[in-house]
Amino acid sequence: MPVTFTFGEMLSARSVIGTTLAELGESHDNLWVLTPDIGATLVEFREKYPERFVDVGLAEQVCVGVAAGLAYDGNIPVVSGMLPFLSMRALEQIRTDVCYPNLPVKIIGTHGGLVGNGGSTHYAVEDLALMCSLTNMTVTSIGDPMMVGEILRQSMSMSGPLYIRLAVGKSDKVIYEAGQHDVEIGKGIVARDGDDVTLFTHGTTVSQALDVADELAADGKSVRVVDLFTLKPIDEELIVRCVDETGGRVVVLEDHVAYGGLASRVADVVADRGLKLTAFERLGIPQVYAGFGDDEELRDKHGYGHKATVEAIRRVLGTG
Repeated sequence: MPVTFTFGEMLSARSVIGTTLAELGESHDNLWVLTPDIGATLVEFREKYPERFVDVGLAEQVCVGVAAGLAYDGNIPVVSGMLPFLSMRALEQIRTDVCYPNLPVKIIGTHGGLVGNGGSTHYAVEDLALMCSLTNMTVTSIGDPMMVGEILRQSMSMSGPLYIRLAVGKSDKVIYEAGQHDVEIGKGIVARDGDDVTLFTHGTTVSQALDVADELAADGKSVRVVDLFTLKPIDEELIVRCVDETGGRVVVLEDHVAYGGLASRVADVVADRGLKLTAFERLGIPQVYAGFGDDEELRDKHGYGHKATVEAIRRVLGTG
């Protein structure tokens, strides 16, 4: 049975991945787990099903290629690694070997955004733009570690590829109370209701968005926080409803380059649907190589930290 944790508790998303995959391996005898030398959290699966575990070493392109071959043979491969390298070094293999034939390969990994203090080469900051551009790819970005298990369980019945983006995955806050929200790939979550402005976000910045909403509530400002954890296919109906119900005032916050990620996806829906906006602001990583620092420090430095988010919402509300 899936393990439950207390709201607000810190939990390792990597542990959830390992536990869930070992659980799924029992009910799915065609589940394979592969890694490019990033398998420390996959020990439980490896020990239970060594014949279905493959560590190819530091070779992301090979890992994706082997996964595609296994999928052709009727298996469900999960590739687990670091997203800066899976999303870029293996992009051609993901596009041609996995997406083109629409194979059920799941790519899950860490270091999405400016997390881990690894420097610019070890941050996945363009990954969502790349993955959303690929035909047949479903793209998710998860902030609550308990959601990872549910997404993996749902993915077992998916016929095409899936991308799951996480932060470092060692110490993540449990954002939602157990059973508080339905978690469904392709549907967003209204993490906090509000009437004045909608703050769309995903992944590592969901917790920050909720903290911002709490602060502004003390000033009588009602901020709706929406966790659009599936960027593709995006929940268009939820976006339309939120734009309408919060007076066309929208802020998008994300730990990704400001153009090409969620803000661009939301802007596409707004343009395609002919929605009327009162104000729109996007907060994300500017066109810089971010350098070293912890995640909160880098968000503040590059203009999308807590303070900058509060200021953006005040501008959108005309009170900044």
